Amino acid sequence: MKVLLPNQIANKATDIEFSVLAELGIRGLLLDLDNTLVKYDSDELGLEFKTWIDTARAQGFKICLVSNGRPRRVRYFAKSIGIPAVIRAFKPKRSPFWRALEILDLMPHEVAMVGDQLFTDVLGANRLGIYTILINPLSEKEFGTTRMVRKIEKRMLRRFVKKGLIGAEMVNKRNGGAEEH
Repeated sequence: MKVLLPNQIANKATDIEFSVLAELGIRGLLLDLDNTLVKYDSDELGLEFKTWIDTARAQGFKICLVSNGRPRRVRYFAKSIGIPAVIRAFKPKRSPFWRALEILDLMPHEVAMVGDQLFTDVLGANRLGIYTILINPLSEKEFGTTRMVRKIEKRMLRRFVKKGLIGAEMVNKRNGGAEEH
């Protein structure tokens, strides 16, 4: 169960403080794409996220997209942002995370994975000892199987809250309001 526990929870990627990551020795960011940086059905990266990525780079962070998304879409965003990408990642497999680490020339303890899903982003990164940051999805619109997995994800998050492993506030925001009982 601990392999699904994120190290940190944030409302959205732009709420992540680079100074805190730097203090942890983190020098690189692995970023999910869909519902992490852009809405699942959007073809545009918002200015807020562009600025956040530019700020990360200006502060010395190396960045790589790691996405299970459609290859053409992932390539488009990687090119438009100007960062490398691991395409057809098949998260939570370990190999895409290793590939991203090779691209960035960093070790697992020097990298944070930022994503919106427990069973792909957090699970895959935790298996390698990568610092994990779970964010709330940008949109409720998503791939059909993802919607089904979200129900299990919500149960897991509630279990983590009940055991005192994470705070209820962010989980409540993620679940769209008050904690369900």
